[in-house]
Amino acid sequence: MPAPHLVAVLIRDGVLPMELGLIHQLFGSARAPDGTPLYTVRTCATRPGPVRTDADFPVYAPHGPEILAEARTVLVPASHEQDERLATEPLPADLRAALDTARDAGARLASVCTGAFVLAAYGTLDGRRATTHWLSADRLARAHPRVEVDADVLYVDEGEVLTSAGEAAGIDLCLHLIRRDHGAATAADVARRTVVPPHREGGQAQYIRRPVPEPGTASTAASRAWALDHLADPLTLADLAAQATMSIRTYTRHFRQETGQTPLRWLTQRRLDRARQYLEETDHTIDHIARVCGFGTDVSLRHHFHAALGTTPRNYRAAFRG
Repeated sequence: MPAPHLVAVLIRDGVLPMELGLIHQLFGSARAPDGTPLYTVRTCATRPGPVRTDADFPVYAPHGPEILAEARTVLVPASHEQDERLATEPLPADLRAALDTARDAGARLASVCTGAFVLAAYGTLDGRRATTHWLSADRLARAHPRVEVDADVLYVDEGEVLTSAGEAAGIDLCLHLIRRDHGAATAADVARRTVVPPHREGGQAQYIRRPVPEPGTASTAASRAWALDHLADPLTLADLAAQATMSIRTYTRHFRQETGQTPLRWLTQRRLDRARQYLEETDHTIDHIARVCGFGTDVSLRHHFHAALGTTPRNYRAAFRG
């Protein structure tokens, strides 16, 4: 087995313990089929030692920036007390030097929440799409006009640079990285171990108006559960609305409020999730997978697969089968 992928978490005074903990928990839970850990997670700071958090307890960073020279992924969690100052102040020299070490080593960089201000101040987001917590997005855009800030998404994947929204979106980002590295089955196993949703697309809205229906109000949840049992069928918006006993217009409005997506976009994503599972876990032909997942033909599956993932079903299977 190759050495585990080293993930370095670069923390600063004011770090949010939840973000630090979720990174360790998610990557630390990823296992190969024989139980071998797929990642090693190390916490570092510009100087090793105690680091203040935004709670009433410190954490200890056992490593200095030298660990970044060995890392394949470097994650920068938020520090609300420092991040937005970077909109008007230069990046501290020691932090810039640490990121230079990571860049020179060829590590991919990722941020959680307002950690995006660090990557923007470093210049690595110039000319790229990026996101951050929706409350800070306007400030990030004003301070860094060369960054294309998208306040409406959970995370943005720009290849070797990734950004995510508020704390919970950091979970989605970590699962996305695990999925990108090791496939949907491994990411789903991590999600099961940590009891979190296995997959929320990066393009889902940060702010969902009504994530939990109010008591006594109509909900689209039952129709979504029904759809997951009928993905092979040629489902229409009218079919989904009928399951919820709503008009199409009312159903679409409720669906957006509860999921942040349109019904048909959600349905396509669930079909892609199912197709990825079949590609990783079965020997079914691609034509069969296209039919049982509701795409109809292998041509349609290839089209949607390439649009969403930038690869073909055959290449995806070759990368992640087994």
